Order: sequence, then structure tokens, then C-alpha cells
Amino acid sequence: MPKISKYYGIAIYMYYRDHSPPHFHAIYGEHEAVIEIATGKAMDGSLPRRALKLVVEWTKARRSELEEDWARAQAGQPLQPIDPLD
Repeated sequence: MPKISKYYGIAIYMYYRDHSPPHFHAIYGEHEAVIEIATGKAMDGSLPRRALKLVVEWTKARRSELEEDWARAQAGQPLQPIDPLD
């Protein structure tokens, strides 16, 4: 599972050929959540409130890049790193 971004101790990963809906995995310490790209909502797992707020903000700012990486992952192509929060 390639790491596509990291910021404020939050690591963002995406699996190749993962199930729909398009999503990524956010890991913060011992916490992990599966985040839907379209909505920024946690589909599974949980993160501390502050970390989740940062992930939602990042998802909104980087949605198109996340969608592009999702398409690459589904096609088995290399994923592109995505810039962290500013």
C-alpha cells in the first residue's frame, strides 16, 4: 500500500485495485480511518477529532489529485505523491 502523503503525523495510503467507493486510508498513531474521497467522511475506523478535521480539509483541497491516484491504483499504475496541507 503506497504512501501518497504525510502531514502533521498523518500518513495517507491508497491500496491498488481496492473496492469502491473511491477512498484512502489515513493513519495517525494507532488510529486508522478509511476516508471516502467524494465526501471526506470516514467510512470505517476513526481518528481523533483534530486529525479527522485536518484529513477532511486536505481531502477537499486535494480531491482531484486523489481521484486521479484512485484511477491509477485501479489500473495498477504507479501513484503520484500528493502535497501535504500548507
